[in-house]
Amino acid sequence: MRHLHRESWAAWAFAAPALVVIALFFGVPVLAGLALSLTDFDIYALADARNLRWQGWNNYVHVLSLPLFWQALGNTLYFVVLGVPLSIGLSLAAAVLLQSKLVRFKPLLRTALFAPVVTTLVAVAVIWRYLFHVKYGLVNHALQGLGLDPIDWLGDPHWSMPTIILFAAWKNFGGNMIIFIAALQAVPNDLYEAARLDGARTWAQFRHITLAGIAPTLLMVSILTTAGYFQLFAEPYVMTQGGPLQSTVSVLYLMYDEGFKWWNLGLASAVAFVLFLIIVAVSKGLMALRRRLAGGEA
Repeated sequence: MRHLHRESWAAWAFAAPALVVIALFFGVPVLAGLALSLTDFDIYALADARNLRWQGWNNYVHVLSLPLFWQALGNTLYFVVLGVPLSIGLSLAAAVLLQSKLVRFKPLLRTALFAPVVTTLVAVAVIWRYLFHVKYGLVNHALQGLGLDPIDWLGDPHWSMPTIILFAAWKNFGGNMIIFIAALQAVPNDLYEAARLDGARTWAQFRHITLAGIAPTLLMVSILTTAGYFQLFAEPYVMTQGGPLQSTVSVLYLMYDEGFKWWNLGLASAVAFVLFLIIVAVSKGLMALRRRLAGGEA
């Protein structure tokens, strides 16, 4: 018992520096943000703390009564519903393709497909904004070469959201691709050989072996990608500035505007915690859906 007690203290001693860093750079800011969300902290309170007033849950009530918040939430759900399946689908397809024996130059392709992840987001967003420019963009130039009319990709509310989703999927799918490749490498080849001997077709192998083998990884990637799309900010900020007609304003964009444009930091903190609760609820829903599907398969 004494030996186990010493090992326990040693484990806590080794973990202590990391726990202190997490507490200082994560725990304290989160608690400070929660405290701010219960006050009317603004630029006047920043100048003089005596101007700070306690609001309780009024900020949350005000957030939920804002028409712009519900529009931003609708836009964010649009991003999530279209962007998450597209990003995960591209990642999984690229990973499966790179694991197949038909593809050559795999290291080169992996590097090329992963490259967008490590590029500077703002820089490539500016490039994409010019690529999709209504007059000078290469995309519309190609359409005109095919005899089609140019499209106002970033100025038309019907096209601005799909354009940003396409950019976000291109920018981020490489990271998930690497995770899927690692998961696919852990699936035993013996299962595929046995399935081929039993006459299973390619789709049946993919459904019952590949997807079943990477199911935990697929759940993790789904949760992380969903949380990422709920926090979409830099893409609409750089490419459309929330327009046209606020059709690309996300919840995080609204939080930025309230906090750093209008200096309503208390209200912005409330928006952040509402978004946090939504992400937690959606993540719990994904895990519950996975358990139900696993139970149905069993």
